Amino acid sequence: MLCNFKFMVYILYWGSALGIAESATAAFLDDSKASLDMRNFYMNRDFRHVGAGQNKAEEWAHGFILRFESGYTAGPLGVGIDAVGLLGVKLDSSPDRAGTGLLKNASEASARAKDEYGESGLTAKLRASKSTFKIGTLQPVLPPLMRNDGRLLPQTFRGAWLNSNEIDNLSLDLGRIDRVNQRNSSNNEELTVFNGGKRNITLGQAKSSNELLFGGGRYQWRPEWVTSYYYGGLDGIYKQHLLNMVYHLPLGEGRNLKSDLRFVRSSDDGGSNVDNDAMGALFTYKSGGHNLGAGYQHLSGSTGFAYINGADNALINLLQINDFGNQNERSWQVRYDYDFFVLGVPGLSLMTRYVSGDNVDRGPGLSEGKTWERNTDLSYVIQSGPLKDFGLKIRNASTRSNFLSDIDENRLILSYNLALW
Repeated sequence: MLCNFKFMVYILYWGSALGIAESATAAFLDDSKASLDMRNFYMNRDFRHVGAGQNKAEEWAHGFILRFESGYTAGPLGVGIDAVGLLGVKLDSSPDRAGTGLLKNASEASARAKDEYGESGLTAKLRASKSTFKIGTLQPVLPPLMRNDGRLLPQTFRGAWLNSNEIDNLSLDLGRIDRVNQRNSSNNEELTVFNGGKRNITLGQAKSSNELLFGGGRYQWRPEWVTSYYYGGLDGIYKQHLLNMVYHLPLGEGRNLKSDLRFVRSSDDGGSNVDNDAMGALFTYKSGGHNLGAGYQHLSGSTGFAYINGADNALINLLQINDFGNQNERSWQVRYDYDFFVLGVPGLSLMTRYVSGDNVDRGPGLSEGKTWERNTDLSYVIQSGPLKDFGLKIRNASTRSNFLSDIDENRLILSYNLALW
């Protein structure tokens, strides 16, 4: 896959070779920007069991993410192009420790990780007034579709996406996705629904889909108050309506109370039994460098929460390992964040949280399912000097359950962003 990565480098210099008149391409080049993100990622996942089967996953890898964004040609309809090149390189792995999600397997039948893997993607874009249309490789972060960037390389999608900001304070989105490239893959595949844990989602003849339609908008009523509604439909599998309201209540002297309220209604689209209501509320009190939060999430219906396999989702209690989105699950969260800027150490931050879930339907005659998870993140980004923007993040998570795997997990991530121009 090194050839794909090198190909992206050439794009940075030959992006103007699109057959567009030279007089119209000045902004295309002058407003362009390019960057190279590098990640050194170590991950260790202990499955907390002894005996047959794999008892841990442990791998180390280095990732390169090359991005190019052009400007737009002059005129009422501007034309541009974006490009991304992704390359993952194995530093340490073995078949008995594979499976962290950092690396691609050499084959479906083998647990051995490939020495390197990668992909490249192009996105054509058009701009008219305050509206932008993109087609090609996409990485949306919207309630019905959130690309996952929690491993070495980000997840990408293939499709078309229209974003409009013609009305002040209103952002509208409309799109169609037909393929996904998972974070440890080089292949564009059809879309599937996540069905882990006790989702109890039953699929008909269609196990996958080549169409996710999404649309909706976000309106900012006042600086402190935002609401949104989005629709997402995975053809033949599920339909989803997502509502969200975020409100910041000023309390004076650097203090405020943030309320984040979410509701998602999911139903089948003729080829499954999806039926779920998900309600969540997270309240965060901020004072200086301190943030103290508490939240509650409640699911009801004949299935758990449905979303695109491999992606993130819109649940309040989406954590490092679990999302507490099983059938009939109730879960509570407490969270604490601290920004060491107030102590004169800008760039250093701490996050720790705990979520406990219960009332999961494990099946006839079985007791309720219970799970808890604890996360702690410590992050530091150098603010100045020759290593400015070099980041270090340590992530620790533990989870225990009577129907899921018990896991202890550690991640060490070194990152650096280099602006090429």
